[in-house]
Amino acid sequence: MPDKNRVITLQALTQILGERSENGRVLVALVGPPGAGKSHLAKQIVDDLYVKNQCKAAILPMDGFHFDDLILEARNQRACKGSPETFDVGGLYHMLKRLRSNTEEEIAVPVFDRSLEISRAGARIIPSDAQLLIVEGNYLLLEYPPWSKLSPLFDVTVLIQVNEDKLRERLTERWHENGIVEDEVTAKVEANDLPNGHIVLNRSSPADFILKN
Repeated sequence: MPDKNRVITLQALTQILGERSENGRVLVALVGPPGAGKSHLAKQIVDDLYVKNQCKAAILPMDGFHFDDLILEARNQRACKGSPETFDVGGLYHMLKRLRSNTEEEIAVPVFDRSLEISRAGARIIPSDAQLLIVEGNYLLLEYPPWSKLSPLFDVTVLIQVNEDKLRERLTERWHENGIVEDEVTAKVEANDLPNGHIVLNRSSPADFILKN
């Protein structure tokens, strides 16, 4: 593996992942701030791998491990939903271990439904013949507990870099599309989303690769 924080193109990254997956299942952490384009890039990598390498890949979104709003409200954390403390890190850790061992024919994983603001259990199936698994999320490489126990489970780590103005633009558009009024959008972006992005960029361990988006 090359030195950490090597800047790489999407095409070169896809080629490396295709080569790595020839020797068994590979777990990839695709990390970035809110609005960095993680979901879009993960899907593009999966599609490109299948076309170019005939490699079957799958995606596990970290957002599926959000605590439910009922739990967040009871803990007075609803306003900071999406921050590190609002996720079931233990559940994600054990799911990653199951997926890494790959001893089951298929594993059902949760997926976050942004239109409903809830996680749907068993909403995606990851089959045993998926050679590469892209785990995409904000906090997979955080250097402090309990998140820090996740990074040893990944074979390849990638950090997506996007300038803050572009992040602000994308996040504002996202909340508008979800029907949030302007004042609430500004509050969500400036008081929650962008500060969470700073946590990702300032408190994550170095990634193997840097992908500029």
